[in-house]
Amino acid sequence: MNDLLYGPGESMSGSEMTDEQAMAYAQKTFPRGDFCLVRQWRWIDLDVSEQQRAELAKTRRLPTIIYAHGVIYDSNRRWDVGDFVRTSPLHDFREGFHFKTLNSTYLLLGAGVRKQASAKVVARIF
Repeated sequence: MNDLLYGPGESMSGSEMTDEQAMAYAQKTFPRGDFCLVRQWRWIDLDVSEQQRAELAKTRRLPTIIYAHGVIYDSNRRWDVGDFVRTSPLHDFREGFHFKTLNSTYLLLGAGVRKQASAKVVARIF
């Protein structure tokens, strides 16, 4: 668990916008809300069985989540500034930093890390 959350991984880049620029962009791009700005994020590819992959595919989702150490802003007020967040599985990825789940869009800001983990290990993050 410690390695997953804090260890090295494959470098990834999110948006280079400042927090203020990202907020203005998000408010313009998602006028009805449903967005969350995050930094210090980890893209986690889940090791799942073919059956689990098929179940996710039924709802057009992939076995990938984001864990972020730093919530910058959540339009739905689910998390406070500075909280950590673990998303639900990926529905769509656009613009190189829009990580969309079925419920929200997470804007990945700054540098991130890509890791792989079992669903069992990730389930222990709450």
